[in-house]
Amino acid sequence: MADILNIAAYRFVPLHDLQTLRRRLLAQATAANLRGTILLAPEGINLFLAGAATGIARFLAELQQDARFARLETKESWSDSIPFRRLRVRLKREIIRMNHPTLRPANGRAAAVDALTVRRWLDAGHDDQGRPVVMLDTRNRFELQAGRFHGAVDLELDRFSDFPAALQRRLADLEGKTVVSYCTGGIRCEKAALWMDELGMQHHWQLDGGILRYFETVGGDHFEGTCTVFDERSALDPTLQPVPP
Repeated sequence: MADILNIAAYRFVPLHDLQTLRRRLLAQATAANLRGTILLAPEGINLFLAGAATGIARFLAELQQDARFARLETKESWSDSIPFRRLRVRLKREIIRMNHPTLRPANGRAAAVDALTVRRWLDAGHDDQGRPVVMLDTRNRFELQAGRFHGAVDLELDRFSDFPAALQRRLADLEGKTVVSYCTGGIRCEKAALWMDELGMQHHWQLDGGILRYFETVGGDHFEGTCTVFDERSALDPTLQPVPP
């Protein structure tokens, strides 16, 4: 029986007390018998944790007492065992590295579109204004080999910090189209969408919650293969079940 709850979550919010926060979250997650990784940076928090549902609920309740994390949204899946070997709380320069310090995600999001709308657009072959829709994958190339949206643009990234230059090389291909950027859980496509704002691109959106929220909401429609995750499960199918090795 799958009785281990796995959560993924992030939030861009200014953090200045990183050492104190690290100690507090490490103690709270340890007390809740959780394993996984929590990343903290001046720009926000990114976490992947697993444990009993009661422990997850306890940790989130304590975390969200901090007003900075009150609006933290989680993506959930279940497994038979905890897919992490230990608990780590790490301090980083960025919770997702892009190497463009002028981008300030905490100052406001780029436009986002929900999973149901994306499925409706893909069913129709165009957005509500009649523009063709292009799915833009912001993940690394090995992740696309496991699965992607049908016809998605592959920027052939080896690391996310390559995204800004790779996108600029493909701008002409995207002109006149509605571009929906996506990633695993939303964090990469959120930064990607801000970069598209910087470039002055029009008609672009980020897929709210990424592939995991899409699977959770509508399943695998228009998606081919599986979604790579960075724990011992390796990949999830559109029902959010681990894929056998």
